[in-house]
Amino acid sequence: MTAVVILPTYNERPNIDTILRAVRTHVPDAWVAVVDDASPDGTAELAEKVGADLGQIHVIRRGGKDGLGAAYKTGFAWALAEGFDVLVQMDADGSHDPTVLPRLLGAVEGPNGVECSVGSRYTPGGSIPRWTWQRRMLSRLGNGYASRWLRLPINDATSGFRAMTADLIRAIDFDHVRAEGYGFQIELAYRCKAAGARFVEVPISFNDRTEGESKMSSGIIVEALGLVTLWGARDRYQQLVRLVQRGLGRQRSTSPS
Repeated sequence: MTAVVILPTYNERPNIDTILRAVRTHVPDAWVAVVDDASPDGTAELAEKVGADLGQIHVIRRGGKDGLGAAYKTGFAWALAEGFDVLVQMDADGSHDPTVLPRLLGAVEGPNGVECSVGSRYTPGGSIPRWTWQRRMLSRLGNGYASRWLRLPINDATSGFRAMTADLIRAIDFDHVRAEGYGFQIELAYRCKAAGARFVEVPISFNDRTEGESKMSSGIIVEALGLVTLWGARDRYQQLVRLVQRGLGRQRSTSPS
């Protein structure tokens, strides 16, 4: 199966050379698609330079900073058009360990492969070694709320380290995907589940970036929790409507003519 690792970037010049070479080392047959949001620090130029050296690296230049979700949708569209079988999401800031890539890919490849493998901090063997207990608690609570309220079969709904089959990506209606940041990862997992995907969680050790600035903000987190609440409430309302309709249908079928 042909695979491509999709790396959205914005001002990742300090990290991009290292991450591209590490990906090539651990999955030498995979392609890499760098989706750059017009980074003013020259990320795209450096990625193209590294690509000329390593090969099998495609740089997609977008017109401006338009969010993580939009960048991934651009990368997915390119990868599907090129005919790749497996698409991998991965951060370019060094927080995702490239040594895990073979396990993520192995979980979706072959006759017994699932449709989505998730690099998880919250499955046995996963860890976040440098986070404070307060941050770890907030993350666990947020992920627990998303997974339970949306009935997701994974513990790490906000993970951005995933491998998915191309067929699964094609089954998702990205025209209606609206979330960004953490919310995009939750919405993608939610839509994968709705499309009938089977999931496997692969334990990872998540490390915060050591170079550059975080793109996460409190606004993105609030947006994600608000959307989770909306989606879960909508699902329960629709389930209630179906139950009522089913009950009315049974009453009609048993009523004397």
